[in-house]
Amino acid sequence: MGEDIRLKSAAGEIGAYLATPKNTPKGGVVVIMEIFGVNNHIRNVTDKLALDGYLALAPCFFDHIKPKIELGYTPDTIAEGRKHVTELGLDKPVQDVDAAITELKKRGAKKVAVTGFCWGGTITWLSSTRLKPDAAIGYYGGGIYGTKGEKPAVPTMLHFGDKDMHIPMTHVNELRKLHPDVLIYDYPADHGFHCDERGSYDGLASAQAYARTLEFMAKHIG
Repeated sequence: MGEDIRLKSAAGEIGAYLATPKNTPKGGVVVIMEIFGVNNHIRNVTDKLALDGYLALAPCFFDHIKPKIELGYTPDTIAEGRKHVTELGLDKPVQDVDAAITELKKRGAKKVAVTGFCWGGTITWLSSTRLKPDAAIGYYGGGIYGTKGEKPAVPTMLHFGDKDMHIPMTHVNELRKLHPDVLIYDYPADHGFHCDERGSYDGLASAQAYARTLEFMAKHIG
């Protein structure tokens, strides 16, 4: 359904996966990958957003390291993905997101949201505090708590699983207190509950979070 394009940012040139709706886009969405690259799951998320009427773009951040890094969900690939994101850092991905927002607007999106998963949830959070998308929706971003002092400048929604061993509910509840304007939801689910290729997938939590995400985007970007 989608196509591969090139994206130039202040951090350099990378690839990106673009999914286009059949009709005039309601808005644009930058889809931010997990630590596993723009793999089958992220492409499926991007395609689904296009089916729901949005022009969706997933930047391939790992291209800064090596092209075409796509990982599955095993202990070995988790270790590899963590190694890559440590090497990559946070500044380059945020610059890439900024370029992706601009690219979507060039392609006709009047307003653009950012959404991301796992490590991408953290990049989504930083995009809400450091960039100017029109909305931000982060899923189980483990690094958000470490940058809890930063304040979102745009409407922001966060989704967490209360069984997530990586993100204690004490941290989630502290984020609620620090950022009362941010919509924060938690679900009886584990880390990665939105990914149907992981053992932690939870269909009910995924559907509920996605419905809230679509409602939030409809309100803020169209």
